[in-house]
Amino acid sequence: MTKRHMTDRKDCVIIGGGAAGLAAAAACRENGIEDILLIERGEVLGGILNQCIHDGFGLHKFSETLTGPEYAQRYIDMITSRGIPVLLNSMVTGLSPDKVLTVINRGGLHRIQARSVILAMGSRERTRGAIGIPGSRGAGIFTAGVAQNLINMKNFMTGRRVIILGSGDIGLIMARRLTLEGAKVLMVLEKLPYPSGLPRNINQCLRDFDIPLHLRRTVSYIHGGGHLTGVDIAPIGDNGEIQPDRAEYMECDSLLLSVGLIPENELSRQAGVQLDPVTGGAVVDEYGQTSVPGIFSCGNVLQIHDLVDNVSLEGEALALGVKRYLEAGKLAEPGIKVFPGQNIRYCLPQHLSGQAPAVISFRPSVPGKLHTIIFSQNGKILRKKSLLKINPAEMERIELDSALLESGSPLQVELVPGRLQS
Repeated sequence: MTKRHMTDRKDCVIIGGGAAGLAAAAACRENGIEDILLIERGEVLGGILNQCIHDGFGLHKFSETLTGPEYAQRYIDMITSRGIPVLLNSMVTGLSPDKVLTVINRGGLHRIQARSVILAMGSRERTRGAIGIPGSRGAGIFTAGVAQNLINMKNFMTGRRVIILGSGDIGLIMARRLTLEGAKVLMVLEKLPYPSGLPRNINQCLRDFDIPLHLRRTVSYIHGGGHLTGVDIAPIGDNGEIQPDRAEYMECDSLLLSVGLIPENELSRQAGVQLDPVTGGAVVDEYGQTSVPGIFSCGNVLQIHDLVDNVSLEGEALALGVKRYLEAGKLAEPGIKVFPGQNIRYCLPQHLSGQAPAVISFRPSVPGKLHTIIFSQNGKILRKKSLLKINPAEMERIELDSALLESGSPLQVELVPGRLQS
């Protein structure tokens, strides 16, 4: 019989012990919040960082290059030294709008009444079913993250002749990893007319190993009975349509899918949090507070990041809002709506109160060279900054002085070609 525990009470509960949750927990304690609980469903803290054994983490945050486990350990040490309680092997299965959490672990069923909640559940990978590739269902088809876990954590090789679909960063890193382990990575396919991964990963993981990248190409059919034997590779037309009549067969024994990440917002939906249809994450203000007062969101559950350093910075930034909420029972109303304009796919936060410093995150909708980012209200330019190049794969973060904002007036964020003259 399942054990049932009496409801516990906490000032701040953080769901997720990856980069975002660790940073948020450490920053909350630094800001004087004592009654904190960090809940992680895995056996150890660190999340996905534990399987990322390549370096390149921490350049912005720690001014040195670290592997994923090394980066995670920096924050784990902070959590340990600050005495922050942690529940491991614990799954949060429910979150109500009034911030009651249902947690299941080996000790049974727990109810926790939180005064504030930080959502830091991360993201999951899109699978074959999510993108609808027809054909056989043989073995040998993996998401890039699963392949990374099998090779790096379990010492299991996923294939010898490999095709990677999607040029996301995990797929690029796995192209290099598989090559170093002796596999032949035949090619990386990308449906877009430009790569979707960071330029440094294109250079270090593909060009340095002579792995071809084919743009505007995709897998249109999968062949094989008990095991994958090959795939059909089809071009993408000008309107984004797959052209299977022009497909070519390529023999392979492994297909890795690196076709995007989806924020893990099932708990957010339970709590009634409003989600952004573009990011897949919560709609938030500059404090990171969602549409449900006292519930905050950060990291890949809020928006998909390309750098873990930015995940940590986002988690740390929540602490101010959480502290103010716990002290006053509410935060200032976000009366300024933020609109993405020309050449902007999305920007975040989506609302501002104007009462706290605001860091605006955004992704360009197209790649390009010299552009100027412009923040304006009612036609008045509040700030502008020239960017030598823009890339949808690279999220930009720019601070905006809240003293410049006019309450009640929408804020527009846009990217215009060239350098805007003063």
